[in-house]
Amino acid sequence: MSRLLIVDDEVNIRAVVREYAEFEDYEVDEAENGMEAVEKCRKNDYDLIIMDVMMPKLDGYSASKEIKKHKNIPIIMLSARGEEYDKLFGFEIGVDDYVVKPFSPKELMARVKAVLQRSRSAAPADAAADRLVFEGLEIDLAGREVYVDGQKVAMTPKEYDLLFYLVRNKGLALTRDKLLEAVWGYDFFGDDRTVDTHIKMLRGSLGEYRKFIVTLRGMGYKFDAQGQ
Repeated sequence: MSRLLIVDDEVNIRAVVREYAEFEDYEVDEAENGMEAVEKCRKNDYDLIIMDVMMPKLDGYSASKEIKKHKNIPIIMLSARGEEYDKLFGFEIGVDDYVVKPFSPKELMARVKAVLQRSRSAAPADAAADRLVFEGLEIDLAGREVYVDGQKVAMTPKEYDLLFYLVRNKGLALTRDKLLEAVWGYDFFGDDRTVDTHIKMLRGSLGEYRKFIVTLRGMGYKFDAQGQ
């Protein structure tokens, strides 16, 4: 049974999400602010966190960053704001999905299921991979580590997943829809702008070696070991 942590300062929202989550046979724990969420994550293990953004004591973004320092727990953010900047910031700190209030509890549960499935299937895929070198870019697929000119680069989980998929399929033209299906899952609720946002983040992490990620106008992207 998967264990969820619901973090929101509004008791009614926690109650509704708990009701739907327990109906789906999830074990549920609650926290009313970011500080309490961080403390609970230090003491307990969770399979997924549903985290509100605006909360007293410690906001959801700050709480997520603190939790990610110690545990790689998938996080779905809840927010009354749906601007691209807010979503981009959430993805930059490693958030897995972003739901705008008011939301459908049924849709939220579908997103929970999708994120859990992606989280469980991602780890084994990297186990048998090798260490690859492209000029000053080193990619350790098995260890999920990336080095730029000898310096280890810190990236979000989805940046790693996206880069590894591109590298495994280097030279192949990959559409945005194909990347969405492969990296986020066929049942992901986002659109192709999600791919563009993460490509932008990934290029920023790779520095001068962003040249290996080539844009195919009107189609998608490919990893070109020659660079362009």
